[in-house]
Amino acid sequence: MKYKVFIIEDDLWYLKKLRHQLLMNPDHEVEVFSDPDLLLRNLSKKPDLICMDFMLPQMSGYELLDGILKVNPNQDIIVISAQENIKTAIELMKKGVRDYVVKDENSKQQIWKSIENIKERKKLNEEINYLKEELKTKYDFSTHIIGNSKKINQVFKLLPKTLKSNINVLISGETGTGKELIAKSIHFNSTFSNGKFIPINVSAIPDQLLESELFGYEKGAFTGADQTKKGKIELADNGTLFLDEISEMSMPMQAKLLRVLQEREVTRVGGLVSIPVNFRLISASNKELNEEVKLNNFREDLYYRLIGFPIHLPPLRERDNDTLVIAKYFAEEFSKQNGRKTPGFSKKATEKLLSHYYPGNVRELKSVVELACVLCEDSLIRQNDISFPKNNVDLSVHQNLTLKEYEIKIIKYHLEKNNNSVSKTSEILDVGKTKIYDLIKKGSITI
Repeated sequence: MKYKVFIIEDDLWYLKKLRHQLLMNPDHEVEVFSDPDLLLRNLSKKPDLICMDFMLPQMSGYELLDGILKVNPNQDIIVISAQENIKTAIELMKKGVRDYVVKDENSKQQIWKSIENIKERKKLNEEINYLKEELKTKYDFSTHIIGNSKKINQVFKLLPKTLKSNINVLISGETGTGKELIAKSIHFNSTFSNGKFIPINVSAIPDQLLESELFGYEKGAFTGADQTKKGKIELADNGTLFLDEISEMSMPMQAKLLRVLQEREVTRVGGLVSIPVNFRLISASNKELNEEVKLNNFREDLYYRLIGFPIHLPPLRERDNDTLVIAKYFAEEFSKQNGRKTPGFSKKATEKLLSHYYPGNVRELKSVVELACVLCEDSLIRQNDISFPKNNVDLSVHQNLTLKEYEIKIIKYHLEKNNNSVSKTSEILDVGKTKIYDLIKKGSITI
């Protein structure tokens, strides 16, 4: 497609000269005008660039410029004038004109250079917009959060409601259920997508370092601080801050985070100036924060700040036949990446996949399927190709345990896995809370 240029100029000799110069590039299509009203009526042709004389007898340059920008506020325009007026040039640049060129012996080179710069800027903007759309597609709710079970569809219905406001979001769910994927999907489809997505795993950073990571620090704030550094909160300005495993944050840090959320400003370590920040906060936890509040491990006031829009991700075992749907998706993706034919699953392999408990959830299923794709010898994954990672509880019959001992071992395993949450363990195993409390009271289980 040719690069369409409109020229408006009352000096017919200069008009022909400029047209000839621009047509020296075979990719250019040039249309000339001497009447500004006629040019305005032809803006529906959507020119890529308008080169306009600023001193026209029929209409002032400002009137013509306003008329053009009213139709297309992003129109690329070069003003060509016989007079060099710095004040006018600055005013025009502020209005949106890309360049101001004075008619002299160097104007040809200046116009060529200006057009190339405009083309380069336009190309860069198109690439940026393309990448933004790619990110939206990459984190599209319906195509990259796989599943059609009732519970995951309930999550799908909630997600669009998070996009048009800055309400804080709290994502809960076991490890491996896809909390960060959900957070990214919300960010890249929301009004904050022009800003950065800044993730930080609270549990992975020692408490003494977490403050400087979140808030940043000034030069000389402590030994080794040889330069000023922005913190994650400051970097997330006009974007999204994702705090994963927020339940692991210490009480002193919780108090400092609460202040930021209340005041919408941050002070770097060693600094005196408060810096305004505007960011979307998405938090995630594999613990029930309301239980942590009851245990005095988490501030109640911060909890109510975070829980603005709660989203719970169900574990894989509660998602009906999503296990098989997701397994087929992972097999297809892994095969594409490695230039292999996508294998199917035998009946026995399918039964084995569906019967597993998946303590590691979707993350565990992904590793199991990818290993199976490597192990299978043809286009079919068989039962022996499915290998599950060992977990912390061994329930094999050769241990010669009684039924009651098996029961205690299972309950103990799930209590440990769910941070001693009796209600969560009761829900998962479908046993009464009273029974679990009795075992604890009798000393059969210690927490």
